Amino acid sequence: MEIEIKKLDPAAVIPSYQHGSNEDAGMDLCSIEAGTIKPGEYKLFKTGLAIGLPDGYMGKVCPRSGLALDHGVTVLNAEGTIDPAYRGEIGIVLINQGAKPYQIETGDRIAQLIIEEYKKVTWKIVQQLDTTTRGSGGFGHTGK
Repeated sequence: MEIEIKKLDPAAVIPSYQHGSNEDAGMDLCSIEAGTIKPGEYKLFKTGLAIGLPDGYMGKVCPRSGLALDHGVTVLNAEGTIDPAYRGEIGIVLINQGAKPYQIETGDRIAQLIIEEYKKVTWKIVQQLDTTTRGSGGFGHTGK
């Protein structure tokens, strides 16, 4: 699949698969900004990129597992959604849930981008839904 991408800043890095397109679902997104995130703090980091997604496809901005495990840094609104009509700069809101400040440098890989097909829905209003084994049981109803 070919998707249009525009570099809005000379420091922008085109997203890429680290292990090849057949092995990875996500492409790394890099920051064009440096900054420190203190524990409990969140900040927006710009990528310097805009993309032209076709109708029926969305971009998902997902955390990088290494940042989360090693530093407690993750994407605040994970998974962030890039709508197909959006043509602005991709930004990533990172939060530091770790115990120490974390420094982001220009060019650091800070998130992953996954392109995914989705279906549009229309709602059918009904008086009753079909029954299932689970029914309306939710939040912890099955125990530990």
